[in-house]
Amino acid sequence: MSSDIVNAESDQLTDELPAHQDPDSAFALHRGGKMAVRATVPVRNAEDLSLAYTPGVARVCAAIAGQPELVHDYTWKSQVVAVVTDGSAVLGLGDIGPEASLPVMEGKAILFKQFAGVDAVPIALDCRDPDELVETVARMAPSFGGINLEDISAPRCFEIERKLQARLDIPVFHDDQHGTAVVTLAALRNAVKLTGRRMADLRVVISGAGAAGAAIAKILVGAGAGEILACDRRGIVSPDRSDLTSAKQELAQLTNARGRSGSLADAMKGADVFIGVSGGTVPEEVVASMAPDAFVFAMANPDPEIRPEIARKYAAVVATGRSDFPNQINNVLAFPGIFAGALQVRASQISEGMKLAAAEALAAVVENELSPSLVIPSPFDERVAPAVAAAVAATARAEGLARR
Repeated sequence: MSSDIVNAESDQLTDELPAHQDPDSAFALHRGGKMAVRATVPVRNAEDLSLAYTPGVARVCAAIAGQPELVHDYTWKSQVVAVVTDGSAVLGLGDIGPEASLPVMEGKAILFKQFAGVDAVPIALDCRDPDELVETVARMAPSFGGINLEDISAPRCFEIERKLQARLDIPVFHDDQHGTAVVTLAALRNAVKLTGRRMADLRVVISGAGAAGAAIAKILVGAGAGEILACDRRGIVSPDRSDLTSAKQELAQLTNARGRSGSLADAMKGADVFIGVSGGTVPEEVVASMAPDAFVFAMANPDPEIRPEIARKYAAVVATGRSDFPNQINNVLAFPGIFAGALQVRASQISEGMKLAAAEALAAVVENELSPSLVIPSPFDERVAPAVAAAVAATARAEGLARR
């Protein structure tokens, strides 16, 4: 929505909104939605109409029917992503349903366009059964070049992503998992470089064993991190626990090589890195028990697990998920460029190698500008999306996943 429309409507909002809703706040911005459909070709006269629609369009349809790959050249397919949710795990609001999730999906779509020039369509599905959701998305897939899964609750999100990846030949990417993981790794790489450490020497504690925590653990293993411990509400995720879901059983096999057990506080004693994706509050005395000059990435929103003013007493580098503190771990640093690169080469999937390449490219954007308050670029750094897209595209080609 353009600012002149917002301003024109704002004078009318006072009488229409409940008293607690400021007419100049987010409600004014969202009135009428944040998106519109715009034609890329003119339809000014009969000749234009005959080309954009019948009879001209029939020749294009026939050509695509004969050579299906032409759909990428003569439709928007190769430059558009579906942003799909069922509204079951929206932000920190939880299971609020598909309609209430739409403002977030619209927001995601305009970020795709703003930061990487990728068109995106928000799709909120009234569907909770994983197999039904997979079937629905698969039936829509011919219209899109990629699928961005969003705000789907764990552990269902793992199954849904896995089944869609197996079924479709276009990128399927659950951003709550992998976008978070890519940006976290990029920030950690630069923190390591800034302090002269080695990734292999780090003992990392991840607070949160859901979608984001599992993906972070996986990408850190791939990046060569040392010891990794994941913790949920019951403490360290270890193979000897009898209460683990299948997803957490996989996580237990991936992490905790020494078979540690105990609480989050036990895990954090002597740890080099804290990564928070769970919420809650970590007491200051637990933070103080970490190794000297630790890294604290407390990413819960709006309330970090460890407040920055507390973390800075003990940590060499502090990051959060908030834009009003330095070092914001923000998925918008990753997903626009990742999809732009994948769509550019018509990749069949987004591999682990492509995610690692995205993290390395993102870290490299500011590698010559590092300081404790700058280990990750700003979302508004115009270097970000092109760097990530180029790295992803190059890796897709190197791995044989590119089709152009």
